[in-house]
Amino acid sequence: MLQHQMQRKFHFRGESDRDSVEISSKTKDFAVPRRNAMALILSAYIFAGDSFRSAAFAQQSLVGLREYIDTFDGYSFKYPKNWIQVKGAGADIFFRDPYILDENISVEFSSPSSSNYKSIKDLGPPQLAGKKVLKQYLTEFMSTRLGVRRESKILSTSSRVADDGKLYYQIEVNIKSYANNNELAVMPKDRLVRLEWDRRYLSVLGVENNQLYELRLQTPENVFVEEEVIFAGLWSPSE
Repeated sequence: MLQHQMQRKFHFRGESDRDSVEISSKTKDFAVPRRNAMALILSAYIFAGDSFRSAAFAQQSLVGLREYIDTFDGYSFKYPKNWIQVKGAGADIFFRDPYILDENISVEFSSPSSSNYKSIKDLGPPQLAGKKVLKQYLTEFMSTRLGVRRESKILSTSSRVADDGKLYYQIEVNIKSYANNNELAVMPKDRLVRLEWDRRYLSVLGVENNQLYELRLQTPENVFVEEEVIFAGLWSPSE
């Protein structure tokens, strides 16, 4: 996923390949060398069996994926071709479904000047990393509205050593948001609680160049259940 795979992924062999690759248009003075790049290539579903994986790739061929390559910051990943880029979303790069707005994928990484990660193990074991990720999510979604309540659960945490010898963590969580329909009502019977949203979050964490990279996929829980085999090909490090 680093030197060997990045060289392979950056080699354009024909027009059909060019059609499925998007190169970052960032105007920088230099680019991260490929041998130092962090490649979050989402091409295998690691927590499923071979038969499920085959089904996932079959679905991918129907949906169509495009590869985004950031040569400066040193990462790449795949996303559905019909998703659109949203600027100013707070992440380094952010794509979302044009119809299901809660469905998106993004990449964030720590500042090179303030981080000095040697390995993903600096976060502790996957279970501890999962707690940190969930805490970060809840901080991001903190609301000052009256009557808002969040329920969260870590669904799975795992680790995997890719062919390049790098260790990656994968975190999967569910977060639900509830709110009162009339938070200013005096009587409890007039404050009916309703479900605002129910989302699945999938994160892949890795370390390269002393920085922590996070690839995050967000989708409504019901959509994830319906399209799980499609997401299967989106969120794990490539082999």
